[in-house]
Amino acid sequence: MKAVYGLYGDGQSAQQAVNRLRAAGLSDRQITILSAQPMEDFEFGHIDKHSWMWWMACGGGLLGMASAFGLAWLTEMSWPINVGGLPTFAWWPNLIIIFELTMLGAILATVITLVVTAGLGRGGGKLYDPEVTDGSILVGVENPAADRVADLQKALESAPGARIKTV
Repeated sequence: MKAVYGLYGDGQSAQQAVNRLRAAGLSDRQITILSAQPMEDFEFGHIDKHSWMWWMACGGGLLGMASAFGLAWLTEMSWPINVGGLPTFAWWPNLIIIFELTMLGAILATVITLVVTAGLGRGGGKLYDPEVTDGSILVGVENPAADRVADLQKALESAPGARIKTV
């Protein structure tokens, strides 16, 4: 994998680097930003903020609730017992089962969505530098065109305090 990136000591410098890369014609999807801590005070901290995780958790919860309701109803109707004139399918005892399977569905859907969207288990290949864990902010481009590398290095160097690296 080829990449060109810069390491910055503060968010202001990293924001300038992101702005220079955008001015060089790159879209937000082509720019890689890594930080050891959230950078919500800066505009680049909100790139790729949209996530499907909430919708997937709700879908998993609904699927768990439907399966719990079906399991309870099917079980109680398949083996009915004499409950003294009360309904065979009673809501209050079944709410425990419905709640538990709803939460199980929501939790499993959330964990699966996290694993898939974070790319866990896919192996290496992503841009990373050990200095990110020491507090530096990485701003770079993965697999740039060979004729654009010099322009990208110049855009990354323009921010103060930049340490430019190529891989």
